[in-house]
Amino acid sequence: MLSGLQRRVFGAAATGRLPERIVADIRKEQEQSEILIGWVQLVGVVMFAVVYTIAPKTFDPAKTFAPVPWALGFYFAFTLVRLFLAFRRRLPSWMVVLSVIIDMTVLLLTIWSFHLQYMQPPGFSLKAPTLLYIFILIALRSLRFEARYVVLAGAVAVIGWLTLLGYALFSGPMSDTITRDYVHYITSSSILIGGEVDKILSIVMVTAILAIALVRARRLLIRSASEHAAVTDLSRFFAPEVARQITGSEHGVRPGQGEMREAAILYLDIRGFTSLAHQLPADDVMALLAEYQARMVPIIQRHGGSIDKFLGDGIMATFGAAMKTSTYAADAMRAALALLETADEWNRERAAAGAVALRMGVGIAVGSVVFGAVGDSTRLEFTVIGDAVNLAAKLEKHTKVENVRALTAVAALRLAREQGYAPPADHEIRSGHAVEGIADPLDLVVLAG
Repeated sequence: MLSGLQRRVFGAAATGRLPERIVADIRKEQEQSEILIGWVQLVGVVMFAVVYTIAPKTFDPAKTFAPVPWALGFYFAFTLVRLFLAFRRRLPSWMVVLSVIIDMTVLLLTIWSFHLQYMQPPGFSLKAPTLLYIFILIALRSLRFEARYVVLAGAVAVIGWLTLLGYALFSGPMSDTITRDYVHYITSSSILIGGEVDKILSIVMVTAILAIALVRARRLLIRSASEHAAVTDLSRFFAPEVARQITGSEHGVRPGQGEMREAAILYLDIRGFTSLAHQLPADDVMALLAEYQARMVPIIQRHGGSIDKFLGDGIMATFGAAMKTSTYAADAMRAALALLETADEWNRERAAAGAVALRMGVGIAVGSVVFGAVGDSTRLEFTVIGDAVNLAAKLEKHTKVENVRALTAVAALRLAREQGYAPPADHEIRSGHAVEGIADPLDLVVLAG
């Protein structure tokens, strides 16, 4: 029951231990908030000093004790130090606590000093409209998104105001100090206990409401930061478009869900990689794969492609499946040529370093595919299913038979031209060629020999 009440009041708490990177992100936001708080305090003390300086005085400053300038001077110096530490990211928690206490103490001492400056009974200070600054200081602490500092500010304010009230009550005869007449209270320095209770209750309620709002907001902030980190991590394991679909799904991703899309499928593979891998140490094999993928993946993405999966030394990419586009075939053709140009450049670098050249094969097919989630409730994977997927894999493999580097079908090239693809030169067409695994002969297009 208690946990249910806490959930309704404060919202759902984050479960588990937060990763350090999320804690670091939240800490950075808090550091920025402390800088903002420091600037607000500095502007506030300057404005208060200006107003105090130009405001007409009913007393002679040369003959009357006036602690306000001293308090403002001290507070101005302290605020500068605090702002400097905030900029240097060296503002520890104890300094924040001290700042909260000093903020409220300086304000309350300033309010207390009014009866001395104007030579009035202590109850006079309790009528000062400067009381409203208490709420500003409490609200200012909400910028950090930590309820404890708001509660601390409210607690210091309540204790301070009770101290002022006690001082006013016991500094003279009680009968002369307290009144029940509201008009007399307004027009004199007498104290109306109910009025002071109202002030204290207002401070308590504002503090409590802000604290509850901050706890709820902080929990939401933590969940949002965790989800943002999850999206960032998902983008490393999935195509960014897929990650957005997963995190943006209104009802959660379930197996068996899919959409029919018109798309292009591109297969990229290193020839003879298996035999090459047997000749190299394991670390060198992984380093080679990492460099290969680091060079090829950005090119695919730059041309609008999404990485569907890594197949050892093979890369399967989709165009128009994860994210709909009207130029999927043209984008795939351009990506294929750019990939092979990059491979040529990489081979020149490898030759200069005395390493063997890597020959690559590319197969492209277009058609209707189903894009969706497969697996079960405990392990899901987004992928594409359809004849185009199978054909692209077969064409990549068939590049070895045709002794070329990139193949597609005539129908795919025709569609790419309609979508704006302009090849750098006329592509060779090889009609009626049998492709292993495909029942009927195909009219093939050599994208790169």
